[in-house]
Amino acid sequence: MTINEILAKELNISLARVEKTVALIDEGNTIPFIARYRKEVTGSLDDTQLRTLDDRLNYLRSIEKRREEVKSLIEAQGKLTDELVSAIDAAQTLTEIDDIYRPYRPKRKTRASVAREKGLEGLAKLLLEQKPSYTPSLDEQAAGFIDADKGVATIEEAFAGARDIIAEDISDNAEFRKQLRAITYSNGIIVTKAAKDEDSVYQMYYDYSEPVKKIPDHRILAINRGEKEEFLKVSVELPEEFALNYLFAHVVSVNKSPAQNHVSAAVIDGYERLIQPSVEREIRNDIFDRAGEGAIKLFSDNLSHLLMQPPIKGKTVLGYDPGYRTGCKLAVVDRTGKVLDTAVIYPTKPQERIEESGRVVKSLIRKYGVNVIAIGNGTASKESEIFIANLLKSIPEDVKYIMVSEAGASVYSASKLGAEEFPDFDVTQRSAVSIARRLQDPLAELVKIDPKSIGVGQYQHDMKPARLDSALTGVVEDCVNSVGVDLNTASHALLSYISGINATTAKNIVKYREENGEFAKRSQLLKVPKIGAKAYEQCAGFLRLPDSKEILDNTGVHPESYGAARALLSEFGYTEEDVRDGKLGELRSKVIHKGTKAVAELLGLGEPTLLDIIGELEKPGRDVRDSFAAPILRDDIMDLSDLEVDMVLTGTVRNVIDFGAFVDIAVHQDGLVHVSEMSDKFVKHPSQVVSVGDIIQVRVISVDVKKKRIGLSMKGKDGKPLNKLK
Repeated sequence: MTINEILAKELNISLARVEKTVALIDEGNTIPFIARYRKEVTGSLDDTQLRTLDDRLNYLRSIEKRREEVKSLIEAQGKLTDELVSAIDAAQTLTEIDDIYRPYRPKRKTRASVAREKGLEGLAKLLLEQKPSYTPSLDEQAAGFIDADKGVATIEEAFAGARDIIAEDISDNAEFRKQLRAITYSNGIIVTKAAKDEDSVYQMYYDYSEPVKKIPDHRILAINRGEKEEFLKVSVELPEEFALNYLFAHVVSVNKSPAQNHVSAAVIDGYERLIQPSVEREIRNDIFDRAGEGAIKLFSDNLSHLLMQPPIKGKTVLGYDPGYRTGCKLAVVDRTGKVLDTAVIYPTKPQERIEESGRVVKSLIRKYGVNVIAIGNGTASKESEIFIANLLKSIPEDVKYIMVSEAGASVYSASKLGAEEFPDFDVTQRSAVSIARRLQDPLAELVKIDPKSIGVGQYQHDMKPARLDSALTGVVEDCVNSVGVDLNTASHALLSYISGINATTAKNIVKYREENGEFAKRSQLLKVPKIGAKAYEQCAGFLRLPDSKEILDNTGVHPESYGAARALLSEFGYTEEDVRDGKLGELRSKVIHKGTKAVAELLGLGEPTLLDIIGELEKPGRDVRDSFAAPILRDDIMDLSDLEVDMVLTGTVRNVIDFGAFVDIAVHQDGLVHVSEMSDKFVKHPSQVVSVGDIIQVRVISVDVKKKRIGLSMKGKDGKPLNKLK
């Protein structure tokens, strides 16, 4: 099958769609652009499906490239046969291709290569014939290979060298390795032991075993980290009879032969010394890669939901970065994100200047009309939350607070970008600003931080860096482009994630804006250095201009469809002013009445594009995040000791992991909902039920004040779900 045929089969997409989509990718179109503006070509594949297709396309192409490399390398040795070509073409993975190439790969010095240099290959072939009898006898024929000059002094040394050759040939057999990998995967056991007599978080793995085929991804990652940190010794154990029975059946003759003991010994040696260690490494690499892909997918899902949290619009926010010795840093940020004021207070240990700190916060609230206080959840956050909750009770103003994740804030504060934005602020002041802005617009602020530092994944430092970076960058790109950005206010960090724009062109846009004033229309982008026709095509639809005289510039309608959009309005008696004034209430129903297909053909559009245009005209400047549940704002605090079993609370999902979800229930310590407590039905993975940012009801099922652990359930005392499930 061709690569496109394989993709069509694996992804259950028609071959014609795959071919057209691959052509779009090869033409240099970005995934967000294809997903949003080429739906007719792809059959409305979304960005996730397109990235899956793109990843698989790259992998299959790498396999194809390796096939050709291996053929060329074997051909250069004059050993390429039709049979080898067929085997290489039939291989489905890089591992299978490399198995075929193994006998032809230049080898370092081995026991078998030494034996071949001694001229013992003929004896090895003689042994493998496994004749019922040999004339002259096997020992007599072996004596003919004795050559003191080559280092073969005795018959036993000759037999030993021949066995080494047979063992390596068995190890190099691609089919044997393929089958033994499958046998090991099906019947092998992961076994872990303590590497040292010391307590650690890996205690449960100090004497642990689990079938390879059943071990869940999060345990694979935990075991690997425990081994990396030298707390664990890990092995894959397989009862030898599974492997040896297979090899004996394919190598050792069933008939009695004087050579049988030699061949059997070579089989055992080949498996124990050469195949088993190699297969163990391959199996462990394979299951780690599988677990890594699962972890990356979960991290990607969590990141996407976090980035797409609805912004708190129209609020003046006081960002609060908690601390002890150096105090708590404050930054007042107006509704547009502009920093109005900063301060430092000392309500926590060691100074505990609570009254003085209260006066400062009250003054800032009254002077700037603060609506919300965003408190970072790091060091000293518990004391800071208590301080703010008590302060809010003493003032007449209607001010709420919310705990905001600080993950990555210090990375941004100490970054070159942070220094460029606030050259006169120290790193803690920048953190306070970042915390406030995270609440106002999570997406715009979090794109300034390396996605790996945002804190919604597990074991991310163990993942393959290039693969993780690629996946997370793709998530950020998809989120930024699905929301769109204001061309006249977006930072270069945010602009750099827009389809068709890179870091250089993003800076060029900001520089052009600074030198020439605000953009009046989208087409002005073509005047920006290094933005040509292709880049403009890719980016224009994702950039918004709320104040443009051209109303379509503040929608997701692509400039290539402006003519069709105007024709649509004219066809049904509307004007662009009607769009601006929100008077298109019946446009969709009129189109449906006339026939969507007929209207699309009249305008020269596909139906998906027509429907997208209608949606944009109905709500110009809309923010897709507005449809999600807003974060919970609070004015009081609970303590861990206030919790009682069976208490039902409302919380926010902070992180989703393989075995459950952590939920913020406003007691500073997040509680854990185990996957078994998520539904009255079987749940394969927590992500089927909850996502980061979800507002859910939970019931307290256990409280351990000493260990600061809270057990939660999404089921009531009657066992029925407290929430409407996905």
